[in-house]
Parts: sequence; C-alpha cells; structure tokens
Amino acid sequence: MSNRLQVKLAVALMAFLCAELQGWSRNKIKKRLQEGCVMVNGQPVTRQGHLLDAGDDVEVLARPKALQRGVLRLEVLYSDDDLIAINKPAGLLSVASNREDQRHALAMLREQLSEPRRAIKLWPAHRLDRDTSGVLLFSTSREIHEAVTGAWSEAEKNYLAVVEGCPSPRQGTIDEPLRMDSKGFRAHVGAHPEAKRAVTHFETQRTVKGCSLLAVQIETGRQHQIRAHLAWLGHPVLGDSRYGTGGGRLGLHALRLSIPCPKTGKRLDFQAPVPDGFSALLG
Repeated sequence: MSNRLQVKLAVALMAFLCAELQGWSRNKIKKRLQEGCVMVNGQPVTRQGHLLDAGDDVEVLARPKALQRGVLRLEVLYSDDDLIAINKPAGLLSVASNREDQRHALAMLREQLSEPRRAIKLWPAHRLDRDTSGVLLFSTSREIHEAVTGAWSEAEKNYLAVVEGCPSPRQGTIDEPLRMDSKGFRAHVGAHPEAKRAVTHFETQRTVKGCSLLAVQIETGRQHQIRAHLAWLGHPVLGDSRYGTGGGRLGLHALRLSIPCPKTGKRLDFQAPVPDGFSALLG
C-alpha cells in the first residue's frame, strides 16, 4: 500500500514527509528514501533536501518485498552446486549483527532455498555494507568457501559510486593504508602500525548538478574501503553519514564480481543490475 500526497507550498522533501506522515518515525521515513520508495511526480527521489514545489505529487511506496520481514525472495543472479550469487538490496545486512531481530541476507537466502527436511548450508564469501546494494556471493560448502576466499586476491571487484563534487583529475588510484577503529566503527586513512594496504582505482563517468558517477575497482577489500578512500580524496559517497553528509540512499552499488571457479579455474562473472533508487541519485 502506498501513500499519495499533494504539495501545497515549496518545502524540502524530508520536512514535508515528516509533517504529512503522522505517526511515522524519522528513521522510518529515511529508510523509505534510502530504498528508493519515495516518488516525486513519478520519479524516485532519495535526497532528504530535495526541494518540492507547490503542486508536486509525492508517493511513498511500500518497502521492497525483499526487505519485508517474512518475505523471503531475494534475486538470485547465479546458482550452481557450489556457488550462489544474489543481488542484495540496499538496507539489508549481509550477515547477522549484534541485534538478533534484524533480517540479513544469509538467513533469508537459507530460508528461500531450503526444502522440507533438506536445509541448505551457506557460507558468505565476502560482505557488503548494509546500505550498499549489488553482488553478494555465497558458497554451499566449507571446502568451496575456503577455495574461494583463498583465491580472493584474484577476484575483480567493480562498483559504481555517486560522490559529491567532481574529482580532479577525473581518474586515478588511491593507494593509502586503512585501519579500522572498532570503537567508532570507522576506517582511518594513512600510515599507522595497525594500518593495512588498500588500493582503489576510480574513473569519473559523468557529472550532474554537482555530483559525479564513478566507476570504481578495488584491488583490496578492506572494510569501508571505498567510502573512506573517496572521503579522503575530498569526494565522499552521496548519502554516507559516516564519512560525508547523510540523507537518502547510499550512492554505492557492487556492480560486478569476477572470480576463478574453485574447481576449474575458469573465470566466473556475476553482475547486478543498477537499481532504480541508485540511478535516481544523479537526477
């Protein structure tokens, strides 16, 4: 079920929604924005500060089915006896967190693929941040999991990122070590005894209204690597409250993952289509 609203006076989108959606918490409204569920004149808008004009039509859609508690269908991009790749929606944890009541992709996929009297076992090959969408890979046995993670240095990981501003030069490589602060759950860039090597390549594809779409490839896979590196560059990912300015959907999508097949050595290529909510970040 959706909510249809009519704008009477010029106002910022978040302020309008908070005033109109009585009984909704601010966090709930932010989630709808992040998930691409808010439509303005038929187009998805994810920015809290988007300026509405008098006469605009606003529609707040129901959450994506994959994120609703009790609905188990996740989009499977690839499946064989050893590996399963899914298109993880933004807003969904990859694996369990400290809060047991939160849904996560691992449990949902297990429920989705298990049959009566035959529960499937899955091991995550890697993780994506909760608000990052895209390719997420699982293995169906510990042996395959160890083979995949053991050859992870050979994986090719391509992302799309929408960032604030326009990098100059328009392409380059960030070769700066990272260390994770477990207390603040934040990655710090720069030399430190505990820092580990991290390499991020980027290329600007286009710039619209002060924001840029970057093609990003990472050689390493440190936690928060892309978000921390791009913020260090001076161009934080759009919607990143931890390293930049919050509000709306996080502008990060895991577009492609390529790995050597653990049994044959041939390359396996998994790609996740760009979600509508992500595409809307550049207008």
